[in-house]
Amino acid sequence: MNSFPILKKPSHLLATLFGIGLLPLAPGTWGSLAALIAYLYVVIYLSLSSEIIILLTASIVIVSIIVCHLATRQLSKKDKDQKSIVIDELAGLWIAFLPLTGLIMVREILLYSVVAFFLFRLFDIWKPYPISLIDEKMKSGFGVVLDDLVAGIYAAIFTCLFLFLFS
Repeated sequence: MNSFPILKKPSHLLATLFGIGLLPLAPGTWGSLAALIAYLYVVIYLSLSSEIIILLTASIVIVSIIVCHLATRQLSKKDKDQKSIVIDELAGLWIAFLPLTGLIMVREILLYSVVAFFLFRLFDIWKPYPISLIDEKMKSGFGVVLDDLVAGIYAAIFTCLFLFLFS
């Protein structure tokens, strides 16, 4: 494959979150910002229950893995984790938001979702163990998503700590 992404391909369009991953300077941050906005819309405006948020998060993770597999299957191993693929940020950040599912006050949801956003970006960029190992060794559609899921788990743990200490 000569170029990535080809936005006429549904898997590429979804992998880039409808082209958000093509924005200049830090596409992962743009993808994470889109994930934050989508989360706030679903939680605050639509007021979905905790159970629905958990099911939606699980669905996002599964769809992200499938989309990344389909979008990268024709790429060489070294080209699998394209910077323009940002659906993995969506999945990872929604994992980071899971501790917030019990919050009901809009002010708390806004505050702690921003905390989770920054913690997720920190872990996604810093890549502490085992995120760095996954990023280096797992060159597949699943690997593209897995390192972000682990960053999301780290962010969720530290978000829980913030919730415990400051609320």
